[in-house]
Amino acid sequence: MSTTVVAPRRDVNARRARRMGRAPSDTPASFWNYVLLIAIFVVSAFPLYWMFVVGSGTNEELGKIPPNVVPQGRFGDNLDKVLNTQNAHFVASLINSLVVSIVVTVSVLFFCSLAGFAFAKLRFRGRTALLLLLIGTMTIPSQLGVVALYILMTKINFNQTLWAVIVPGLVTAFGVFYMRQFIEDAIPDEIIEAARVDGASTFGTYWYIIVPTLRPAAGVLGLLTFVQTWNDFQWPLITLQGGDTLTVQVALSNLATGVLIDYSIVLCGSVLATIPLLILFLVAGKQIVAGIMEGAVKA
Repeated sequence: MSTTVVAPRRDVNARRARRMGRAPSDTPASFWNYVLLIAIFVVSAFPLYWMFVVGSGTNEELGKIPPNVVPQGRFGDNLDKVLNTQNAHFVASLINSLVVSIVVTVSVLFFCSLAGFAFAKLRFRGRTALLLLLIGTMTIPSQLGVVALYILMTKINFNQTLWAVIVPGLVTAFGVFYMRQFIEDAIPDEIIEAARVDGASTFGTYWYIIVPTLRPAAGVLGLLTFVQTWNDFQWPLITLQGGDTLTVQVALSNLATGVLIDYSIVLCGSVLATIPLLILFLVAGKQIVAGIMEGAVKA
């Protein structure tokens, strides 16, 4: 009677990975992996650190050779100048950008997921033609529509108000296409049919079946939309002429006006404008990454 020894499945997978030239998934990271990760982190974080260094000093210290590489003690004074600059209205601009970014992000997530669901799972006449038209609009530079958009905003009395910045971004072609692709791959048609058999309406199917499944895609699209809206400069500069309706990027440009630009003041304001984005990544970054990984796992 012979005895057969069966190797553990993990060892078999490890040997198979080595034969294919890949390291097994449970191989610990080497010293050079950590060195590479640290180097990438330093290169990525240095612009933020340098922005804070310049924002805590003066123009004279910025012109030194070699320049100072450690923060100075004037950040509070520079911050006070930023907040009290008359043509910047920095506090109001921060609030305006926060309102605009939140409203646009929520709207994009709702309307783009709803339209993506329609394109992915509903059958209606002209669906393919409309989808091709939607994709075609993504190839047109946004700068070509600025004049027409400005005229439209003038006719409906939205110029010089936050509505002129909010309304054009309520839904995006990229968001619809991205949601459509995710829903098409992640949700089988059988689940939609089962919901209909159980008596669910079209919107009920979307709300109770589609929305809970969209967490990975919604996290990525929401993050991209918020950052893009927060950093938008061209259109707010055109449609918001001044006063308390400015957004934060236009306020930063107003800090850089004048014969002599005080870069310490400008970068101090940039530090203040970057804080909401950093808070967003710190609060939601882990959930977004977890959602992406969850959506990437195949049973």
